[in-house]
Amino acid sequence: MKNRIKELRKERGITQDTLANAVGVTRQTIISLENGRYNASLQLAHNIAKHFALTIEEIFIFEED
Repeated sequence: MKNRIKELRKERGITQDTLANAVGVTRQTIISLENGRYNASLQLAHNIAKHFALTIEEIFIFEED
């Protein structure tokens, strides 16, 4: 699953630390998400979407296998 977290974060001038604190995870989790090494839980995806005032589908790109 791909995502637009890094793109959205940079557009808004938000650091990884700031985003991590806002959604209740570590900076390392944000790094792993941005690099595609970790898939967010539904709760985390919801928190990230809420932080950016977007829908989950606008941030996370679900690809068919």
